[in-house]
Formats: sequence, structure tokens, C-alpha cells
Amino acid sequence: MAASTERVPTDRTAARCFARTHLAPLATRFDQAGSIPSETLDRIGAAGLWAPFLPVGYGGQGASMLTVGQVHEEIGHACSSVRSLLTVHGMVSWALLRFGTPRQREQWLPRLAAGSVLGAFCLSEPDAGSDAGSLTSRAVRDERGWVLHGTKTWITGGQRAHLFLVFARTGAGIAAFLVPRDSEGLTVTPIPGMLGTRGSMLARLTLAGVRVGPDALVGPDGFVNGMVMSAVLDFGRYSVAAGSVGILQACLDACAHHTTHRKVGGTALRDRQLIQAKLSDMVTDTRAARLLYEAAGRLKDQGDADTLMATWVAKYFASTAAARHAAEAVQIHGAVGCTPGHLVERLYRDAKVMEIIEGSNEIQRITIAADAYRKDVR
Repeated sequence: MAASTERVPTDRTAARCFARTHLAPLATRFDQAGSIPSETLDRIGAAGLWAPFLPVGYGGQGASMLTVGQVHEEIGHACSSVRSLLTVHGMVSWALLRFGTPRQREQWLPRLAAGSVLGAFCLSEPDAGSDAGSLTSRAVRDERGWVLHGTKTWITGGQRAHLFLVFARTGAGIAAFLVPRDSEGLTVTPIPGMLGTRGSMLARLTLAGVRVGPDALVGPDGFVNGMVMSAVLDFGRYSVAAGSVGILQACLDACAHHTTHRKVGGTALRDRQLIQAKLSDMVTDTRAARLLYEAAGRLKDQGDADTLMATWVAKYFASTAAARHAAEAVQIHGAVGCTPGHLVERLYRDAKVMEIIEGSNEIQRITIAADAYRKDVR
């Protein structure tokens, strides 16, 4: 049964209240335990935070993408592990909303909206991360549907998810399939002790002859690499950009508090010009990163194709800024910031992950540059 949490319309204010009440006080515990308890997952569902962008008819709130970004920023400010779960769950929900059949939507979206079914996105493999073209997992069609073979790894939420969106090669290209957790031939193995977002319950999936019906295919076979995959990854990058802003704001808040109360030689750290310079840069980059992801969100709400590049830019800027300033936050806190369980120690580890997931920043720089050269051609 879901924990009792009053459900209010989802917006930044409601998400901030939820995050500060139910997530921030427990985030270190989540990190150290390497998991999020069911009680908290139920609260997220009761608050309507799993997929608020889904239409009301499917149990969502019809929230704008701008609002979704602001919600993910507030959740990321409190706990990047929880924000990561919202990301992958949202990616599955987004794929079904955009490309699912009426039957798939009716079957899955109400449960995804409520959180009674948790979704996980399965693209990465041991030898294929940002380079999706190197996927080796395969799906073979027969008279009964599809049979899947392969290995997926670093699957956020994989330890707890009920429904996996699995990408695999077919004769026509790369396709996406819905694979329930209880499918015969599917093995889920926890991956503990990751550098960051340790509470996001990562897992490895082994698919050994997993059989799914013909209705498991999401979108058309063969065109998914440029359609379903791109759309779903765009949602993921947008969430990571917003979550990175949450990390930036958390670093800024922690440093402002610490330097106000910490004295060196009888003088508060906040009165030192070098400290002021560091916080000034944090403020500037936090505001700039927020403007970038919010601009991308508005473009999404307008249906403007430019949102794809706007999201690439927002994710690249926000994640690199988060990693840089999380390192500065540890430096400002000194030895105490290196202590296991300290807020900025966790922010430092979580921020590094943001530079890698949903397309590494090296790949993003190539993509952003390619867009600049393409537009330069007259």
C-alpha cells in the first residue's frame, strides 16, 4: 500500500517541499545502504512524481516539460539517486506515451504513473555505452513474437524495476522491447559500490532466450535508432541537466553555510576574497545552467526541434559545471568534506557520474561542434 502523502499539483514548490521533507534528511542513508526503501518509492508515487508529464487520463498530471525539469532539479538537489530513478522511469513512460500502441499505453501507463510498476531503461552493454552502434544484444522474430539474447549493464533502478525497455538488434536495425521482470530467461544481478548515485540500485541484466510477444515491440522495427532511442535519450539528458543544476545549488548552499560559520585565524571564511570568488563562480554557473535547461524545456513544450541541441548544450554545461564546483565544494570544506557521509563528499561523487551518463560529455562536445559546422554551411 502506498504511504500516505498528500498529493498536490506537481510544480517546483511542491517538489521542493517533498524533497526537503522526505529525501534530503535520508539521502546519506540511501547512499550508504545502496538502495532506496520501498516506503520512499511509495511516497514518490503518492505525490505524483514518477511521471507527472503523463496525461490525466493515464493517471498523470499533464505537467509541462519545463515543470518536469524544475521538479527533477529539486529532487536532484536533495538526492541524485532518487532523481536518477525518476529519469529512467520517465524514459520508459515517455517512450510508451510517444510510440506505444493504444493497448500498450492502457496496459502500462496508469501503473507507471502511480509507481505500482517501476520502469528501467536498458541500452548500455559491457562493450557499448555512448556508442549505441556497438550493441550486440539481439532480438530474433519467430511465429510467436521475439526471442532476446544479450547482456545489459549499469541499469539504473534495475534491482527494483518491474518493466525494462530493452534495446536490441533485429534484422532491420535496432528496436525497443518491453520486457517484464518475471520473464523466463531474464536474470538480474545487483551492481554494488558504484562511485556515485549509489542508491539508484544499478544492476546487470542477462537475457538468455527471453521470449516476448509481438506486442512487446515499441515503435516500428528498424527505425527506432533515429526515433525511439533519440527521443528517450533526449528526455534522459534533459533530466540529467536539471539534476545537475540541483547538485550545483546544493554545493552553493553547503558552501555558503560552511564559510559563514567556519573561522580561520578569527576571520570567517566568507570574508576571504578567494572564497568569495569561488562562490561567485558557483552562483553564475548555477544560474546559467538553470537558464539553459529551462530554455530546452520551453522548446520541448512548443514542439520545436531545436530542443534536441538545446538539451545537449544544457546537459554538457550543467554536468561539467556540477563536477567542477562539487570539487571546489570539497576543497572549501577541507578535510571534513572528504569524510564519508558528508554532504559535499556525496555531491562530489554524484556530480562525476553526470558527466558520463546519457551520453558522455566527450560525445556531446562532438555533437555540439557538428551542429555548429552544419549551421555554418550556407
